Amino acid sequence: MPDQDVRLQHLKVWLDEQLAKRFQAEGWGAVPPATLTAASSDASFRRYFRWEGEGRSFIIMDAPPPQENCKPFVEIAALLKKSGINVPEIFAQDLDRGFLLLNDLGNKTYLDVIDAANADVLFKDAIEALLAFQQLPMDAPLPSYDVALLRRELELFPEWYVGRELGVQFDEQQRAAWQRASDLLIDSALAQPKVLVHRDFMPRNLMHSEPNPGVLDFQDAVYGPVTYDITCLFKDAFLSWPEERVLAWLNDYWQAAQAVGIPVQDNFAAFHRACDLMGVQRHLKVIGIFARICHRDGKPRYLADVPRFFDYIDAVLARRPELADLKVLLDSLRTPSEARA
Repeated sequence: MPDQDVRLQHLKVWLDEQLAKRFQAEGWGAVPPATLTAASSDASFRRYFRWEGEGRSFIIMDAPPPQENCKPFVEIAALLKKSGINVPEIFAQDLDRGFLLLNDLGNKTYLDVIDAANADVLFKDAIEALLAFQQLPMDAPLPSYDVALLRRELELFPEWYVGRELGVQFDEQQRAAWQRASDLLIDSALAQPKVLVHRDFMPRNLMHSEPNPGVLDFQDAVYGPVTYDITCLFKDAFLSWPEERVLAWLNDYWQAAQAVGIPVQDNFAAFHRACDLMGVQRHLKVIGIFARICHRDGKPRYLADVPRFFDYIDAVLARRPELADLKVLLDSLRTPSEARA
């Protein structure tokens, strides 16, 4: 897009200035010839570039105001660094223009490298990182996952998926069922012990690096339900795992959390139920977000992952009779062939 091209020119000028300062400060001599390539993009307006020259590399974040704000990324990076986990080091920043110069945590995410054989090892590292930042004192000026935020997230589902993607509106009976189901999910989330919550702690945002993992995309962190991030880790948008393995990993986390004093539920059955209900809240939100990204932002590819989230929800509905209202509601939105599947 033309406006992005103009931003890229401004970013290059800024980057040249910052690299010259850094090379001089480190005694590395003149800045060498280098390449600047797209490193990744995500569902937001942020873009990332990788600078590489003579064996050195950096990552540059381009987060255009007013759509994006780099300040939370900078502040939460500093907060998470206190826990000892591997987050990007910020070498230079221009918050007004939305430019950050970061160290390079590598070019392989967990999503790129994880498979059935190495998942136990990689998830063990991820759980250790999660436990580390969940032990941080909750004294930073971060928002809470309160009733307003939880409900606002849930309402993305009827607004964007049901209303825009399916093109239907809830009737009175459906709206009442949705309200009851939403209240149950919100009450479960609010009843949980609170910790620092990353909000997108999933393989795509974990880098396979040393030390492992590198943790990215934490700028939306809040204080909220203890089960949120661990559920997010295993119920991912891009890959699914057999329920038995997920249950074993959840149990590993639950035992480790208890051992270090993180306030998880007293028994595993209660913890598992809380994970299930927390997951359904998140899955409904994500389905709504993917529909919004399609219809508002013109990125339809995310809708291809919606069936995976419905599968996650269906697995929970099958074992949680208290969500019967939600099951009836979702069945009423499906075609007869989908409902039979």
